[in-house]
Amino acid sequence: MNSFRSFSEIEEFVTGSGIRKTIALAGAHDSYALDSVIHARKKGLIEAVLIGHAGEIRRLLEERGEREADYRLSDCQGNAEASETAVRLVRSGEADMPMKGLLHTSDFMRPILNKETGLLPPGNLLSQVTLVEDQKEQRLFQITDCAINIAPNLEQKRKMIENAVGLAGCLPKVAVVSALEEVNPKIPSTVDAAELARDNREGRIRGCIVEGPLGFDNAVSREAAKHKGIDSQVAGQADIIVVPDLCSGNILTKSIIFFTNMPSCGTLLGTSVPVIAVSRTDTPENKYRGILVSLLCALTRG
Repeated sequence: MNSFRSFSEIEEFVTGSGIRKTIALAGAHDSYALDSVIHARKKGLIEAVLIGHAGEIRRLLEERGEREADYRLSDCQGNAEASETAVRLVRSGEADMPMKGLLHTSDFMRPILNKETGLLPPGNLLSQVTLVEDQKEQRLFQITDCAINIAPNLEQKRKMIENAVGLAGCLPKVAVVSALEEVNPKIPSTVDAAELARDNREGRIRGCIVEGPLGFDNAVSREAAKHKGIDSQVAGQADIIVVPDLCSGNILTKSIIFFTNMPSCGTLLGTSVPVIAVSRTDTPENKYRGILVSLLCALTRG
């Protein structure tokens, strides 16, 4: 992932690969999610099973000039049924990846996390990353975890880093952020950050460079790091930002999306297949980027 500088580069790569996957969209009676799927289909990247309120889905397709015959519809009135149907289709091989439409994250995740019939292999940690494009710096970076792990402990943070590194690619730079750059026992996230950096130096976290604690400002800004006198391989150029907890990550990413309009998308890691888990308020463009990243993950998994 850190070989790509923008979502347009990812799109060019995925489009040129010849990949074509089937998405099972749970809660497809949603204009934003449906628009992203229609766009991806017109690009020749996907086929789609549209799961949800069939009458509303038909109306939305007709409004957009789409033929119902070009899609497979599955009528499900409840969120739980829609999510279970999406996962069942993936497990049966009738679809390649599930996608979240107009339903709550908890409803979408429940069948994915089912120990007997879900999509999370034993021993794996499910985590989420938000991929953000900094157009000024011409680079992509990840923020984790903004949607799944509420208050991750140290071991969960290790696995979150491992998941994000698997998406990032070659030797990414990982910043474990907190409110300040020094260890303060009264702020547990600074203690965790120092321990994760030590784990990396001693070889317990591999394939990346981990530093922390760092403030968010000096994790993303070379100028801020220089002004604070921070001499670091990671500061100002982090590929992966590990936040203390879900609340801070969720607020951070939504602030970026709604105040800066930086292109972004969310995706889930740790599952047996790519999972497109976008926010209900994400724009059709962001949801389409989520599809692109999941297709890229499918390509890298072979």
